[in-house]
Amino acid sequence: MSDRTLISTSRLQVLPKTDDQTGEVRWNPRKSLFYIGMATIGLSAIPFADLKDWMVFALLTGVTILAGHSVGMHRLLIHRSFRTSKYLEYFLVYLGVLVGMAGPIGMIRLHDARDWHQRQAQCPAYPCHAAGFWRDAWWQLHCTFYLDNPPEFVLEKSIAESKFYRWLEHTWMMQQIPLALVLYYFGGWALVGVGVGLRVFISLTGHWVVGHFSHKKGQQRWVIDKLPVQGYNLPYLSWLAFGENWHGNHHAFPESALLGIEDHQCDPGFTFIRVLEKIGLVWDVKLPQHTQRREGLTLVT
Repeated sequence: MSDRTLISTSRLQVLPKTDDQTGEVRWNPRKSLFYIGMATIGLSAIPFADLKDWMVFALLTGVTILAGHSVGMHRLLIHRSFRTSKYLEYFLVYLGVLVGMAGPIGMIRLHDARDWHQRQAQCPAYPCHAAGFWRDAWWQLHCTFYLDNPPEFVLEKSIAESKFYRWLEHTWMMQQIPLALVLYYFGGWALVGVGVGLRVFISLTGHWVVGHFSHKKGQQRWVIDKLPVQGYNLPYLSWLAFGENWHGNHHAFPESALLGIEDHQCDPGFTFIRVLEKIGLVWDVKLPQHTQRREGLTLVT
């Protein structure tokens, strides 16, 4: 067990036996085969897709990543950076589930475990993307990091006791089926292939690529002293990552709904939140100045 003092977070509570270093990266068959299956279906459909199919692919990819993953899953469900009605929250999170990464509780667990590791004085290679490019791809897309003595995962009751979230958690992989049936009805197998298989494959791969490089090197405006893991901004990916590329800013102000905090930093996800705010569907939108300043946060000049 580590002799260092470990830090608890809001959802991961350190126990007397908790050790943040001793564990093993193991192949996760369910995760791996789902990814391979989506890749196989999607890549096989490319030669048969027409312009209409590609337009649907682009629309579904944009909506699920922007409204679902970035806004619904990340900024709302995980960080509570704004408030909305329960029905709109459920809809946005459902769109996030269609990205194909995990269910709502699984997404919180994955995100918060990585965040917990990155807040400690030392961080294993898996949660900080410290492995080489190809090994990290294998780890993140096909494997899971299992600690021998993990912290306790404490989920707030509003999520843990939600029947809708529990249902989504148990069925998140199968949520692609209703969408596939609709796409098949309107466009046949080619549309299913690119609208489901290729979309999920591209989304999962893209999420890993942004996560990998945003913990390696890039634009850095903020540093958190004494931590081995820092976040970096990837300025040229705003319209592909919908604002999630400003990861250095996110490390500095994790509870902020605004990730592109400087005037020249394009943040489509936040623009979408502002539109929802103007029509009265969301409120109490948090900006960096509304969040608690992280200890050791320093502006790089």
